Amino acid sequence: MKKLFDQVSLSCSKLVTRKYSTSFSLATRMLSPEVRTAIYSIYGFVRFADEIVDSFHEYDKTYLLKKFEKDYYIAKQKNISLNPILNSFVATVNKYQIENSLIQSFLKSMNDDIHKTNYKTRKEYEDYIYGSADVVGLMCLRVFVNGNDKKYQELKKPAMRLGSAFQKVNFLRDLKNDSEILNRSYFPDINLDRLDTASKNEIIKEIENDFDYAFKYGVVKLPLNAKFGVYIAYRYYKQLLKKLKAVPSSEIMSTRVRVSNFLKISLLLRGYARYKLNLL
Repeated sequence: MKKLFDQVSLSCSKLVTRKYSTSFSLATRMLSPEVRTAIYSIYGFVRFADEIVDSFHEYDKTYLLKKFEKDYYIAKQKNISLNPILNSFVATVNKYQIENSLIQSFLKSMNDDIHKTNYKTRKEYEDYIYGSADVVGLMCLRVFVNGNDKKYQELKKPAMRLGSAFQKVNFLRDLKNDSEILNRSYFPDINLDRLDTASKNEIIKEIENDFDYAFKYGVVKLPLNAKFGVYIAYRYYKQLLKKLKAVPSSEIMSTRVRVSNFLKISLLLRGYARYKLNLL
């Protein structure tokens, strides 16, 4: 009855997505059913790893992350895991031939979050973003193109730029939590204690450039099974950036912006209208 267990495993990944992120869950529900389940499984895997390094402060994070990684590779080899999140993820990795290098890069960035507090150079910063965000976008892209390697190569860079934009928005939104609770500073050459307007605007301009490139060369060219769902996630994060842009640099460390449920629904409805009118 492995089929039943696989269904239960997928249900667990779906539950993790809905409990941990209402926004990502909403965007995922806008994907076509044939790819939606795989995206749930990817989110479940990256969410659990992220929880280990960001939330389990009273436990041995290094041990937990190493065990999670070891259990994944055993599951990959045996094609089964009694951890339903890993069981679901392995099924997606195998079906869509997701490269091991992407998973290794992701786990490396998660490990860095345990042992590293400051990213002092641009290369360290970009390497971390690649592993923590870009590769997740590439995993999802593997699902969206479903074996079409030519399409994957065409959309690879835009997918990475979109992942980078999402992560940088998260960095900017979570400055207070990252600095005071997790003792992390991701932006190189930025003094978070005295974040000035010029530095904040430089970060925002960089994010806007990532968004513009990702939309022009990626989002609008996605297969129909993914375009609307990814567009909704793009619109949501653009709205977060707009709100962050309006917060004075002197207050950004004490403010955590969010998008209200009402505005999320409004973004969804307006996005759907543009999608149906072929304005993407």
